[in-house]
Parts: sequence; C-alpha cells; structure tokens
Amino acid sequence: MKITDIKIGKIKIPMNKSFKTIITTVSEISEIVIKVITDTDEIGIGSATPTPEITGDTEESIIAAIKVITPKLIGQDIDNMEEIMSIIDKGIIDNSSAKAAIDMGIYDLFGKKYNIPLHKYFGGNKASVITGITISVGTIEEMVKESLEAVRNGFQYLKIKVGDNPIVDLNRVKAIRQAVRKDTKLIVDANQGWTPKEAVKIINKFEDLELNIELIEQPVKSWDIDGLKFVTDRVLIPILADESVHNINDALNIIEKRAANCINVKLMKCGGFHNAIKILNLAEMAGIECMMGCMVESKIGVTAAANFALAKKNITKTDLDMLLSYENDPIEGGVTFNGEEIYANDSPGLGIIEVHGWKEI
Repeated sequence: MKITDIKIGKIKIPMNKSFKTIITTVSEISEIVIKVITDTDEIGIGSATPTPEITGDTEESIIAAIKVITPKLIGQDIDNMEEIMSIIDKGIIDNSSAKAAIDMGIYDLFGKKYNIPLHKYFGGNKASVITGITISVGTIEEMVKESLEAVRNGFQYLKIKVGDNPIVDLNRVKAIRQAVRKDTKLIVDANQGWTPKEAVKIINKFEDLELNIELIEQPVKSWDIDGLKFVTDRVLIPILADESVHNINDALNIIEKRAANCINVKLMKCGGFHNAIKILNLAEMAGIECMMGCMVESKIGVTAAANFALAKKNITKTDLDMLLSYENDPIEGGVTFNGEEIYANDSPGLGIIEVHGWKEI
C-alpha cells in the first residue's frame, strides 16, 4: 500500500453553543480534512484545526504546509512508518497541526491495512473512557447554571475556564463548588491568565477554603516555565501544563525542572500520534501522569485522541467533550459516546466512514 496523493478539503460545523475562554470564543468549527490516497481502494482520513492563539497555525498555513510535505510522501509504503514520520517531521519546521493531520491519516491507513482499530494497535487498555466537560468563562450566574446542568447530565468532572480576573475567578470557583455535589471533581483552567504570584495567592485561597480542586491547568504564560515552577513549588493542588508543552523538548524541560505535576497532551500541539507517544513514554518514565485533550475540533480529531486515551495507562484524565458541541455532526463513524462516557469503535483504523460536506480545496 503506497501513498499516491493527499487531497485537502474543508468542513464547517456549527456549534450548539459558543465555547468561551479568555483566549478565544468559537461558535463554528472550520477544519481542514485530508484524504491520504493510496494505490489501493483504502483512504486515510486526518484533520487539522486552526488554533493560531495556541499553535500559531492558521487555515492558510495548514494548507500550505500540507502541500509542502505531500510531494515528499508520494511513493512511500505505509509499512515504512518510521521513514514516513521522519519525512513529515523534517519536511517543514513547526506546523504541528498540518503534521498531525497527515500523521492521523497515515495511522488510519495502517489500521485499515492490518484490520485493527487504532486503540488496539496502541495497546487496547480500556473499552471506554470518562471525559470531563468544559464550563465556558462567563458571569458567575452563567457558569453556575452551566455547571448544574452538566452535573444533572451525569458529568463527574467539570473543567472551569477562568483567568481574566483573579478576584472574580475565586468567586466563580467558590460559587460553583457551593452549587454542585461534593463529589463533583473540579479542574480550574486559567488559560495562562494569571501571573505567578497571583496564581499562588488564588490557589492558596482554594486550599484554605477547602474547595477540593483536582488540578490547576496552565496558570501562567506558556513561555514562563520558571513562573510555572514557582507556582508548582508553592501550592498543594497539582499543576497541569498545557500550552507550555507542545513537543518532546517542552515535556523534557518541564520534567527536568519539575515545573508541573501533569501534562496535557494534544495531537494538534505535538504533531500527531508519533510525537504524542514520545511525550507519553517520557512522562511515564518520570512518573508524571497525562491528560488527553483536544482543540475545538471535529469528531475526526476527537476520535483520534480518544483512541489514544483508550490505549494508554498513563493517560489518567480525558478532556474530549467537543463531541457534545456539534449542532449537526457531519462525521459518520468514529467513537461513540453516552454523556460523559466515550466508547471504542472496533472498526479498523479510526473507524471514520464518511465526512459529509467535505469540499476539496
């Protein structure tokens, strides 16, 4: 099975409600979807979501990067996985989202060729995973209402988006903790919004008030690793690094400096499965647990991330609630879900059957 072409297309997915953080607000998903064409009847599906605020990748840059890499892959045999991944990695600097899409499509083909679902190829550890649900940043009243609705719908984990004002953030988290059940687990995601000193002060308040916070995600700027360590060294609640970790070198830096307690792995940040495996293996050797997350993306990317989460023991938390956000889902196949639980699909590869509304660019 050899690669003969990569076709680039686009889909748009309206969301049933806006996704709001202090970084961005999204009400519609606009995504690049590729089809890796081979000299057989099989086609590999991959996707890339422009998230310029985090990855630096735009729709235009993703398309351009895929066009740069594609000619270098023509004629490569799918079994020659290491060489293919080296070509993708070296074909262009950065551009992690474009690389993730191609990586995804290659792995999808590999699973199809050998008739194995990717979660089993990667290790097949679980039949399902539990995802948390994100509570968008907003007024205290809006966030409490959304939190109560999530708990009524059976969610055990709430990821609370904050970061625009430490005093307001404290009141948001207090109000949500008072409103929901005591056994509801809370993760507070500041999305880089606090200074190191602000972060320590507010997290110490969480601790003093016994708000029972599971994790604090990315409290400071992504580049401020010393600031992240400053926070981690001065609080009891574990710190989760997200935007600070894109690649294996970032992960190694975090681990060597002991700047965080956990790492959030996202395929769009690291460039796909091949690099995610490296980060997970490194974290496991260092005794650091990982979360599997996603961007605001289609079920293609969420399915890819879920297959990884289903397979790896070191992924102890999952944040893949985008599945609940589509007004109309154009993706046929992939993982299935029931409330907070995401179930494996035992079809080969990613198990994506059809991408409705796909238009070649």
